[in-house]
Parts: sequence; C-alpha cells; structure tokens
Amino acid sequence: MSAAVTVIDHPLVQHKLTQLRRRETPDWEFRRHVREIGMLIAYEVMRDLPLEKVEIHTPLTRMMAPQLAGRRVCFISVLRAGNGLLDGMLEILPSARVGHIGLYRDPTTLEAVEYYCKFPEDIAERDIIVLDPMLATGHSAAAAVERVKESGGQSIKYACVLSAPQGIETLGEAHPDVPIFTCAIDSHLNDHGYIMPGLGDAGDRLFGTK
Repeated sequence: MSAAVTVIDHPLVQHKLTQLRRRETPDWEFRRHVREIGMLIAYEVMRDLPLEKVEIHTPLTRMMAPQLAGRRVCFISVLRAGNGLLDGMLEILPSARVGHIGLYRDPTTLEAVEYYCKFPEDIAERDIIVLDPMLATGHSAAAAVERVKESGGQSIKYACVLSAPQGIETLGEAHPDVPIFTCAIDSHLNDHGYIMPGLGDAGDRLFGTK
C-alpha cells in the first residue's frame, strides 16, 4: 500500500515554483516565493479541517456562521529548510502550534541523522502537518514522521514543494497512512541525492549559505 499523493497544480503555485527553479533568483526572492507557496498550499493541505456553526452578530443582524472546530493544528518544521514553508503556513493559521525536528543527511549513506527535536506536549490531540520543501530520497521525511508518531502524533500529513519518485516511494512504504502534498514530481535523483531538475539546495538558497 502506498500513500495518497496530491499534486497542487494551481497556476499561481506553478508560476512561483518556476521562479524558485531559476538559478539567478536571489535568496531574498527565493525566500519570499517559498513563503508564498506555503500560504497557497496551506489551503489545499487543510481543506478537510472540520467546521462548526456558531451564532454571530454582523453589523446588521444575527446569523449562524462557520468557524474551525474540533482538533487543532500543529506544524512540524524539518530544519532548517522547513522554516521557509512554516512562515507562510503561519500567515494562514497563526493559532497553530509549532514543532521542530533537526535532521541532516549523511553524505555517504544518504540516511537521516537527528540532532534536534522539540514538539508541543499536546501533539497527540492535534492535526499535524510536517513541512520540508524537498522530498528527495525520503529518508529524512520517513524519519521525521516516525519521530512524530513516537511522540503520540496520529493525524499526520506531509507537505513539500518538490518531490522525486524515490522519495514518494520511500515515505509511502514507511508510512502509507500519511498523505503527501507536493507542487511537482520531478524525474529522478542525481548521484548526490538531489532532485533533478530540481531547484538546488533549498536550505542554502533560503538562507544564502553554501
């Protein structure tokens, strides 16, 4: 069984993704586009949040109007690049709690190595969205989701900007219950585990490092 995959092909998302791919896009503009993509894909990722009707007073009359109900949301940012998407998500839902997990990819094995983890105490009571711009080999994604589950998380989604077939397969095999939201599925990974044609190293381009 594999995970459900949603490709968010809205024209605005695809336009901004093209700007991210351009090698000449400066870091400040890259950061802005990632944040704006985070805002745009938030609508799709949180489409199924439950609503309830409450009575309110408009300037003219009373009415029953919908508002968010039930379980609350927690964003889990996979450091460091996940913070680029996190900023946009929080613009849409500022009341969400935030957790962080630090992972780096071993350059030889391409396996994920954890160096930091801090989640809200009530993570088991929240709908969780794990954020990382790139789903490449899938090892970091699978490790992050596994850590969330070990901490009590149950309702989990994974959101990224770009993905590779290998990453989707790895995450889907490890966690078939976690739906994946991505803006594009590129063709393959190169010998260093980078998505091709991709957009380079998202963390370096977000923060101006190499």
